[in-house]
This record gives sequence, structure tokens and C-alpha cells, in this order.
Amino acid sequence: MDVRDAIKLAQEQDYDLVEVAPGAAPPVCRIMDYGKYRYQQSKKHSTKSKTINVKEIKVRPQINEHDLLFKMKSIQKFLEHGDKAKITMMFRGREIVHASIGQKVFTRILEEFSQTANVEQSTKIEGNRMTMVLGPK
Repeated sequence: MDVRDAIKLAQEQDYDLVEVAPGAAPPVCRIMDYGKYRYQQSKKHSTKSKTINVKEIKVRPQINEHDLLFKMKSIQKFLEHGDKAKITMMFRGREIVHASIGQKVFTRILEEFSQTANVEQSTKIEGNRMTMVLGPK
């Protein structure tokens, strides 16, 4: 169809003549509402980004070996799904005096996930909690 005829037809219908495939020979155009087209394109691009959730695992400084392995298996699942894992160590009473015990547990977790995870936030003590955030590589 001739370009002038197509523009005239689009104006009669109160729509716009939108070039859909400029690389084709001849270029492909469509009669449509351009505002609606731009909105649909922006929606299409925004849905591609994956939301990253932060999953939390709580541990204690005197955690049993089997329990720690179970928690690390959960962390591994979170990382495989593309989520971040926040490890929170809760200290009760005077346990905070022996924060080195908790640090050993965190070091063990870091050694386990050194190949599969990045440290998003290093070990940080806030009150009676020690936290660390791991993200997938």
C-alpha cells in the first residue's frame, strides 16, 4: 500500500501508522494506537527482570553438626533458585561474650559456599545478633 494512502486511512480511523518491522523489505507498518503500543512494549520489558527474594535462616552458636548440615542444605536450595540467603545467628543471655564460637560457625558456612555463592554482606554484629548475606554467583 502506498504510504500516503496508509497515513490517510489511519487518520480517518483516529489511529497512528506505526512502523513495526523497519528492517524488512518493504518496511512493515500497522495502523494502531501508538500510546497503547508503547505501554505494551514497556510491560513486556519490565516482566523479564526476575525478583530476588532474601530468605532467612536462623542458627545458634551451639548448633549441632547435623542441624548445621540441614540448614546448609536449605541455603543451597535458596541459592539454586536465585534467591539471597540471610544467615542470622541469635545469641541468648551471655553467649554474646563468646562471639568467636558464632564466628567459627559462619566461617564453616563460608567455606562450604565459597564456590557457589558471593558474600553480599560480610559478618556483622548488631546487638545480640550476628548476620551475613550470601547471594548466588
